[in-house]
Amino acid sequence: MTKAELVAKIAAKADLNKASAERALNAVLESIEATLVEEGKLTLTGFGSFMVEKREARTGRNPRTGSQIEIPAANAVKFRVGKTLKDAVQ
Repeated sequence: MTKAELVAKIAAKADLNKASAERALNAVLESIEATLVEEGKLTLTGFGSFMVEKREARTGRNPRTGSQIEIPAANAVKFRVGKTLKDAVQ
């Protein structure tokens, strides 16, 4: 599903026009991003939890050449699904 398709679904379900639905979606996404930057964790009960985890630097291999490369440390966003969403998908 693309962002445009998601906006159309939000507009239909919330009885909004597409411009309002897109502004609402952008506000939610920006809020999630800001919370992860500031606090490192966001929990939406029933849906799931987003958390920022530190990945240490490590040595990897180039799959084409087989040569070793150094992969720098980085922050990664992880998502753990909540029970309500997990049950809905089952």
